[in-house]
Amino acid sequence: LYSTPADVYKVHEALNPISEKFTIAAAFGNVHGVYKPGNVKLRPELLTEYQKFAAEKTGKETPLFLVFHGGSGSELSEIEAAIDAGVVKMNVDTDTQWAYWEGVLKFYKAKEGYLQGQIGNPEGEDKPNKSYYDPRKWMREAEGTMVTRVVDQCKMLRNTEKCAK
Repeated sequence: LYSTPADVYKVHEALNPISEKFTIAAAFGNVHGVYKPGNVKLRPELLTEYQKFAAEKTGKETPLFLVFHGGSGSELSEIEAAIDAGVVKMNVDTDTQWAYWEGVLKFYKAKEGYLQGQIGNPEGEDKPNKSYYDPRKWMREAEGTMVTRVVDQCKMLRNTEKCAK
């Protein structure tokens, strides 16, 4: 499903009188979730077409503030093309959900022998496991992998150190 430049501009026309600061989530092949490569045909070049169409109508070089819905699993080249075309927000919920889960999964695999019961582990059948199944322990691991993913995504989106400039 792809938006047309005319449809995107109609949204701009409808919202611009209310405020100049709004975003448009135009469809350019993006979908929520992650799919096997090749199943989704992302066309970030359409975002450039939307900008050019709106620029001709408004006289502004990049009048649209675009949103990239369903950005999880996208290639870096697609992300960069979208940013170059005026994307100011990208949704990556599925990627961050996976990153959180991955922290739990890695913790479980590393400590599996300690997570089979409250007592008894590879160190002895009478040894307690409370410090391993304590949610604060494995949630910290999940938060760590998610933070790493968010930092990586911020770098891809070129939004690190923006406040320092």
